[in-house]
Amino acid sequence: MAWGLLALAGALEIVWALALKQADGFTRLWPSLLGVGIAMASLVLLGLALKHLPVGTAYAIWVGIGAFGVAVFGTLVLGEHMSATKLLFLALIVVGVAGLRMTE
Repeated sequence: MAWGLLALAGALEIVWALALKQADGFTRLWPSLLGVGIAMASLVLLGLALKHLPVGTAYAIWVGIGAFGVAVFGTLVLGEHMSATKLLFLALIVVGVAGLRMTE
């Protein structure tokens, strides 16, 4: 259950980061409200997961899911540049998250 909450919290981290991108520095109301609201939900889910998981592992996985997801979405949907070096480091994030999960 805790791992599922953590995965959902990580997925919501992707959503709130992208919403804040659309909020344009908090100058657009609805994306701003969406981003802040989803960020709060993500933090609540992370907090619930932390009741059963080590903080270092859970936080690293939460951040890793968010960083990887936002980078991939930015490349595929927003047209941001993806170099071979960026791809390599994104792969290292995936390996790190998988490794942390397997050690628990």
